[in-house]
Amino acid sequence: MPNQHYYSNQPEIAHDRKELKTELRGQSFSLVSDAGVFSKGGVDYGSKVLIDAMDFGQDAQVLDVGCGYGPIGLTAARMATQGHVTMIDINSRAVELAKENAKRNGIINVTILESDLFEAVKDQQFDVVLTNPPIRAGKDTVHAIFEESWKHLRENGQLWVVIQKKQGAPSAKAKLESLFERVEEVTKDKGYRIFKATKSS
Repeated sequence: MPNQHYYSNQPEIAHDRKELKTELRGQSFSLVSDAGVFSKGGVDYGSKVLIDAMDFGQDAQVLDVGCGYGPIGLTAARMATQGHVTMIDINSRAVELAKENAKRNGIINVTILESDLFEAVKDQQFDVVLTNPPIRAGKDTVHAIFEESWKHLRENGQLWVVIQKKQGAPSAKAKLESLFERVEEVTKDKGYRIFKATKSS
């Protein structure tokens, strides 16, 4: 059934909650995951590579697109101690988990919203966008995330993306280069590529 995908709005699969103790960017987190959300058994390797690579100021206004149960956005919130992180996901179960995980870890500089792509933040601008895009949703969706990220970034803002080479990293890079003035491959690790795309003034 298509609505069983983690990028659907209302997962109908039965709950199977798990507590995950993990260390991200040298910080300890206690995260709850559940069936029907991305990488429910533990923080996926691609997200970890992105978390280790991402870099921005403490006062950054950050958007995490497709936040899942929250590992990328919550780590970003601990990095942006004077800033704020907005986390969005189409999956209502993931959004509720991310809110719960923010509370569990005492993270208050976050706003977590259910959103079909950028719908819930359509009038907002950010310094940084982070995404581990939903590859299984298809290339059109991934490229739409890149296009919308460009629109929602301030001048000199940066989009950080993780994508696997075998899941379309070359075409993703080409799409980014058609939108952004500067695209760098920051890291590659076990087939994962981290791209930083900068929107110049």
